[in-house]
Amino acid sequence: MGEAHKADMESGGLVKTLGVRDLVSLGIAAIIGAGIFSTIGLASFNGGPAVSLLFVFTAIACIFTALSYAQFASTVPVSGSAYTYAYVAFGELFAWIIGWALILEYAVSNMVVAISWSQYFVSMLEGFGIKFPAWLSTNPITAAEAFTKLQTEGIDSLNIAEQNVALAYQNAPMIGDWHIIFNLPAGIITLLVTALVYIGIKESRTASNIMVVLKVGVVLLVIGVGAFYVKPVNWTPFAPNGVKGVLSGVAAVFFAFIGFDSISTTAEECKDPQRDMPKAMIYTLLICTVLYVLITLVLTGMVNYTELNVNDPLAFVFQRIDMNFMAGVISVSSVIAITSALLVYQLGQPRIWMTMSRDGLLWKRFSKIHPKYHTPSFATIITGLVVGIPALFFEMDFFVDLTSVGTFFAFILVCGGVLYLDYSGISEQSKFRVPYLNGKYLVGLGLIVAIVLLFIYGQDVLGEWRTASISYIFEHKILTIIFWITWIALSVMSYKYNFSILPVMGILTNLYLMTELGSSNWLIFVIWLVIGLVIYFTYGYKKSKLAQTEEV
Repeated sequence: MGEAHKADMESGGLVKTLGVRDLVSLGIAAIIGAGIFSTIGLASFNGGPAVSLLFVFTAIACIFTALSYAQFASTVPVSGSAYTYAYVAFGELFAWIIGWALILEYAVSNMVVAISWSQYFVSMLEGFGIKFPAWLSTNPITAAEAFTKLQTEGIDSLNIAEQNVALAYQNAPMIGDWHIIFNLPAGIITLLVTALVYIGIKESRTASNIMVVLKVGVVLLVIGVGAFYVKPVNWTPFAPNGVKGVLSGVAAVFFAFIGFDSISTTAEECKDPQRDMPKAMIYTLLICTVLYVLITLVLTGMVNYTELNVNDPLAFVFQRIDMNFMAGVISVSSVIAITSALLVYQLGQPRIWMTMSRDGLLWKRFSKIHPKYHTPSFATIITGLVVGIPALFFEMDFFVDLTSVGTFFAFILVCGGVLYLDYSGISEQSKFRVPYLNGKYLVGLGLIVAIVLLFIYGQDVLGEWRTASISYIFEHKILTIIFWITWIALSVMSYKYNFSILPVMGILTNLYLMTELGSSNWLIFVIWLVIGLVIYFTYGYKKSKLAQTEEV
């Protein structure tokens, strides 16, 4: 399987143009995007200043995963990210499942980023005194709900944002009984970024590098200037809503980090992927974690955490201290920053489809390389449509948690894949390997310590379990049960097979973070996987290269 992928890589027609600096730039472009400019506010509102620790915890989970990604990238330097790695480690069916999950991750992430970009763009125009029509910058679902609420409960029941979209619905042009409402800026930016990605990797790299320099400069400016306005009293209490409040921000915080795996989708356009990919992933995570922790501490130090439930927290804190010039600079910069995140995700998605198509699991047109631009042209166009059309008509909140579900799933399989590489001996070929720390006794010992700590400090949690009904446990706690069963199984297998502890910790930390996501997201994710399996067994299973080889 590895040789087949290598042959495809050599005949693919993609241009090898990316070095370590370019890869780090792409990683920072993906990570320092909508997360730091929008979702960080909601996470701080729920968890207080202690959210800075959640960034550290999430980064640790990502570092375990990044090391695993890096080992795979050095072993199989082919586009496709976790899909390719699952193909090599677990075979075709698992690879299809993970590829299908990655489609959800990348496409849904970009819908969130495009909608977030639209909000910042409209806000920026208002800062210059330009009023963008509300019916062209919101989604019909939110507008219709707000208008219904206005009709039934009166204007006093609506906050300012709801009043605006309700009026947008009321004043929107109509065709028959249909109100014409859609998010035009989200659609336009998706179209423009897709066009840039279509034209070529060099152009995308140049644009990304420029935007990254600008937005990292803005983040450093916020930290540097904001530090002088920090009031330590705002850091007390540090965790006002306890551990539960901090962990409620998992989806928002994790959404801020997921971009690092997009680096691995550009493996075939990297000059020396086996050397550069591992370095780029680690550098990216370290840089972004430090920036996230500092920015969270500055934000929660400048204003009380209770004021941070806003879409544009960086601009908001400077407005609060009457530094409107800084707020304006941040608003303009955030539009550029979020554009770069959109660019990286639009770059990654077509390359995953291209790799799946090469293996026969998707239609051949998805692997077609443009003769002039040397990009997966058809896959890029379809990506633009898949992201742009929903971004025109749906709301952002629906997508954030759903993105994290697919990502956690992919991360766990990549960490598990490294354990398989070690067990099967394939790791011997890897130019980069996850540092080996024998987990023979440590995994089981960690389980015992966790159980003891739970009985000492977690009586409130245990009390909740004792009073919960079977149906409640099945609906809301099933992932927690799976987490403990998985830890027990890994303890036994680590003792038996001498598993390395770092990939095991990657599996457990990602699985634990998954337990904090809502059950409704899991239901949608399961439905998505079922649809994917139907496509696989009706098309991919029969048409795949593996099936053709077996027939011969």
